[in-house]
Amino acid sequence: MNDIIMSLRGLAGLSEKSILVGKHTIVYLEGGRGESILLLHGFGADKDNWNLFSKYLTKKYHVITPDLPGFGESSKIWSDQYTIAAQVERLHEFVKKIGLKKFHLVGNSMGGLIAGVYAATNPDEIQTLGLLDPAGVAGREPNQFSRELEKGSNPLIVESVSEYDKLLDFTFFKPPFMPAPLKSYFAEIAVQRKDFYKKVFIEATPGNQLEAVMARIRAKTLILWGDNDRVLSVSSAQVLQEGIRNSKVIILKDCGHMPMLERPEETARHYLEFIS
Repeated sequence: MNDIIMSLRGLAGLSEKSILVGKHTIVYLEGGRGESILLLHGFGADKDNWNLFSKYLTKKYHVITPDLPGFGESSKIWSDQYTIAAQVERLHEFVKKIGLKKFHLVGNSMGGLIAGVYAATNPDEIQTLGLLDPAGVAGREPNQFSRELEKGSNPLIVESVSEYDKLLDFTFFKPPFMPAPLKSYFAEIAVQRKDFYKKVFIEATPGNQLEAVMARIRAKTLILWGDNDRVLSVSSAQVLQEGIRNSKVIILKDCGHMPMLERPEETARHYLEFIS
């Protein structure tokens, strides 16, 4: 494990654990005390996407950030399906196994879609819901990501180490500084896992899965979006605001698809104000 990642986990007060859920080993980070917050990463990402954000949470809250099955250090079983429904069910089993009863739930991108569907199907468990640039809203207008997919290219899947900078440029408005060893580490892992990610992307393709269940979400919901998200259009924020009764929208100016990484302190401040 890269020393920089370990250092960031330490600064956030998080330590690594693992648990067997059905056939899957789920690796997760945990730290802090207080009410529980469960953080879900997006497609091709992992639990460490939340370290910079979690640093501001663990002083007052109990934080859990799992690698969703198929990602990070959690198991990748080729014969399994990675649909959103399957991931929601696995997450529910994980939640029960680690003993969470009532908790705050947050997700980014694909993780936001999973979080939203989870909140709609298990409303009694969710104190508040946080949706950071979530997937699952039908496109109202073409964006850069949809145009790339139509051309047969998926900017979220890295075919070679040299393409990793393109991924960063695509997902961030202003990519945060990343030391060369850390960038190389992430790039090599992304290339190693590209074939599995292609399988998962096909099975989990979001469509309108969040939009279809948004009216069933009862939890107070924060919808936070970067105004320069090239992956998922910021126009989806209004769709969710109109469809989720008790919701609030915050748009971050000059920010891309992963605000908890690009603007962790600002994103955490908005989130903590929302749940306090």
